[in-house]
Amino acid sequence: MTLKRITPKELHKRLQGKEKLVLLDVRDEEKYNQYHIEESLNIPKTVIFGMEKSGENTQQSLPRDQEMIVTCTTGNSATKCAGILDSHHYKVTVLDGGITAWKAYISSLREE
Repeated sequence: MTLKRITPKELHKRLQGKEKLVLLDVRDEEKYNQYHIEESLNIPKTVIFGMEKSGENTQQSLPRDQEMIVTCTTGNSATKCAGILDSHHYKVTVLDGGITAWKAYISSLREE
């Protein structure tokens, strides 16, 4: 299974274009509260890993008909979570490099 990926630049462009995207941040609440992409949902990865163990879809709040961009600190947990969500028939895309790459991209914009 190959998961779709998106670069911070592509994501920024799509958000600027007011595209309707669902951003899912799978970091723990503490990290999420310190910094997150505007309007992202926070469902910690432990909850999504639980979906894999139980085989049940416990996340009724997540839309199935919309693309979800999954992110974490560096992209590793997001990739694992996206795989689980994909197996539950969600449309998922992983943010390449996670929040770390996103912050670097956003700060590079400010320097221009």
